[in-house]
Amino acid sequence: MAEVVFRDLAQHQGLGSRIVSRSAGTGDWHLGEQADHRTIDALARRGYDGSLHRARQFTTASFAENDLVVALDRTHERILREWARDEDEEGKVTLLLGFDAAATTLDVPDPYYAGPEMFDSVLGMIETATRGLFRQLEPALRQPRTPRP
Repeated sequence: MAEVVFRDLAQHQGLGSRIVSRSAGTGDWHLGEQADHRTIDALARRGYDGSLHRARQFTTASFAENDLVVALDRTHERILREWARDEDEEGKVTLLLGFDAAATTLDVPDPYYAGPEMFDSVLGMIETATRGLFRQLEPALRQPRTPRP
């Protein structure tokens, strides 16, 4: 959900070409699979297209590919920090709900064992926090690109 929402927000702000947003899990349980149909349905009800998403796994090599690594709960945050090979990589890890000043928890709940209404609730949390994250990143994204040597 978060990948789709962030990418959509960046696209609507004219900054889609300036970001790469990829969702990845810490386990290999569903590699290559499409998102749960309830996730796709919840996204569609809000006007997002989640049909192209395929599960992939985060690895230690992923740290080099990303400027920021956003975890959805403290368990994944802890795992990612443990996988970091140095302080720079560990410093890339942050919690999504940390960007929502009104959040009462730092963990996005996993709606997998709940009904469709929980997927809608989780999507609302993700949308709010993603807007906060985007507000933090937007000034840097709007800076002119500097050519690489």
